Amino acid sequence: MFVVASEGPYAFSISGPAKGEFSLTLRSSIPLAKQKAPQPELQSPRLRQLQQDLLKDPSTDRFWSEIREAGAPLVESEGVMPPLPEPDALVTFLWRGDHRNVRLFGAPSGDHDELHRLGDSDVWYRSYRVPRSARIDYRFAPDVPVFDGTPWERRRAILATAQRDPLNKLCFPADPVDIYDGSSVVELPDAPQPTWIEANPETPRGVITRHRLTSETLGNTRDIHLYRPDGYRPGDSENGMLVVFDGDKYLQEIGAATILDNLIAAKKIRPTAAIFVSNPSPASRSTELPCTPDFASFIADELIPWTKAQEITATPANSVVAGASYGGLASAFIAHPHPEIFGNAYSQSGSFWWSPGSRPTLPGSEPEWLARQFADAPLKPIRFHLEAGQFEVDILNSTRHFRDVLKAKGYTLTHREYSSSHGYFYWRYTFANGLIDLLGSESSQTTSATID
Repeated sequence: MFVVASEGPYAFSISGPAKGEFSLTLRSSIPLAKQKAPQPELQSPRLRQLQQDLLKDPSTDRFWSEIREAGAPLVESEGVMPPLPEPDALVTFLWRGDHRNVRLFGAPSGDHDELHRLGDSDVWYRSYRVPRSARIDYRFAPDVPVFDGTPWERRRAILATAQRDPLNKLCFPADPVDIYDGSSVVELPDAPQPTWIEANPETPRGVITRHRLTSETLGNTRDIHLYRPDGYRPGDSENGMLVVFDGDKYLQEIGAATILDNLIAAKKIRPTAAIFVSNPSPASRSTELPCTPDFASFIADELIPWTKAQEITATPANSVVAGASYGGLASAFIAHPHPEIFGNAYSQSGSFWWSPGSRPTLPGSEPEWLARQFADAPLKPIRFHLEAGQFEVDILNSTRHFRDVLKAKGYTLTHREYSSSHGYFYWRYTFANGLIDLLGSESSQTTSATID
């Protein structure tokens, strides 16, 4: 094969046996204007059909009219190439327009994947094979700025154009301000039903009070929201206590008070008061929650005594410390030195990959630091509920490893995995499961389990 890069002159020579016969045939010549990269193999049967249709007619209007009527993304199970296993479906995300690039921000990969362009058309696409039980939130980012920056800076640049899918009416939150607010949502046929997150006007409601608590240890002041269920009786030995990090987020985006109301009214969990601990600032969250001894001292030596003064108490066996992401890491870290307060730790997508000096885009020198601390320490009287999404790879793997360390040490735990990713949109659907496992009437009999 030959590439002519500039004007000649050129010389061409063939060498071989003296008696050999040679022939040279020019099979094709592809000028620069007609050089194109090969199209990726299309898994979607609908896109394969569109690819054939475009050979006859370059217009995509009929295709987009069909998508607009049915709603995006495409969800297919028949005719997918290669064929899907029984529990999976093919989800194809679609964007229309003539752009430099389009990225998918969020699930299923949890990254910022590039969409492919179908030939010269205005169709951008990317397909994923996911379980039929998946629930996915996502955004599109067209024409992402391209510049020479750190991976974290370039990831942040996606937010410059990130927006919901204009062809998908389902979104979270349900009443966004504009196209840049919230995320689009796709729910596959077997996605778990939202059993406990909807408010019922006939369900007795608990009372929430807001307080400000100043910490001498940390030198800052934060919001604390106290939840007391309807008919709460201070001092009852059967009472439960729940301490939750990122408290304002759990109240606003997960609807934790409504979930508690529903679970308590249905007698799925014991009467439980909750302490929702907010962060003074985003910066303080990043320094306090990842395994900080001073923050653990604040919880044990300042928050809990203050909580007792508010007549919220429970035995360690009926007390849970909980959180998500960094908060999930903090729940396990704080329970470990304080089993006299918390006999249960609940981690939603805990950041067990963490090590001192690390952050999401910068691994530390000693990954999974907390697992090492548990491995090297004596067994404590703590039960765990661990959960992670199958679309959050690093967290999924480090949670599995943390589970294995706990099991090897002899801890009692439950471990659940969901067809989900990272964020409050997902945690709101699973929060009740962990509470039932740890605060339910039969929670003391819980053993190790992995549940899809």
